[in-house]
Amino acid sequence: MNAKVSPLPQLDNFKRLSPQTILEFREKGHTLVKNILSPAEIEAYRPVIVNAADRYNTEKRKLEERDTYGKAFLQIMNLWQVDTDTKKFVFAPRMAKIAADLMGVENVRLYHDQALFKEPGGGPTPWHQDQYYWPVDTNNTVTMWMPLVDINEEMGMLTFASNSYTNGAVFNHEISDQSASAFDDYVTENNFPISRAKSMKAGDATFHRGFTIHNAPGNNSGKRREIMTIIYVADGARITPHKNEWQKNDHQKWLMGKPIGSPVDSELNPKLL
Repeated sequence: MNAKVSPLPQLDNFKRLSPQTILEFREKGHTLVKNILSPAEIEAYRPVIVNAADRYNTEKRKLEERDTYGKAFLQIMNLWQVDTDTKKFVFAPRMAKIAADLMGVENVRLYHDQALFKEPGGGPTPWHQDQYYWPVDTNNTVTMWMPLVDINEEMGMLTFASNSYTNGAVFNHEISDQSASAFDDYVTENNFPISRAKSMKAGDATFHRGFTIHNAPGNNSGKRREIMTIIYVADGARITPHKNEWQKNDHQKWLMGKPIGSPVDSELNPKLL
């Protein structure tokens, strides 16, 4: 049964960012923006998103039967395509404008959304770079990571290697034990400051660049860490030849196989501003 809250709050008004927040994002490659959704707004949208994620989750194995990636989180993608109420959240101008302002662009397009639910006892998410998976020709990409419940460090807080985005793709590794080891060494050798929030309220969100190296500890609490993410790409970005099999898959799945060199503007990549 699809949870409904009628009417859902409109998320079409903009939140003004401080110059310090924008500067932090552009220098470090990540920032935390608080109170994007009010308690009433998150109370309305959380059951909608959670219900959709639970309905479309395909992971049925027990936690101990999964590999490192599978233990890290339950991952349910593009909920906007299957749930009209979740679509209102994913397409919200409020969050899209924050992404645009952080990147310094006029318009952004959707790459895809994903719910990332880390179960109690769920394992760590290894160091990785999101944009390793994306065949696009711009560094103007950003992932919003928003808790739907209050979280603290014990639940698996997103952790950043500040200033690590400037060299682009570092390794040809997907999220794995191999990536964890290689990135551990790389982060240590380059003395990147490690940064994570002590706690986040439901409706706060971090934003990080596509090439910012990040990870998350395991969930050592008894509560599920419920996160909704939205990946934005600057309008005008174009599709590049794939550099690995994951980018090849993304080209077909999220960019609908459009020709190399063409704009990122398929039916799955609507302009959000």
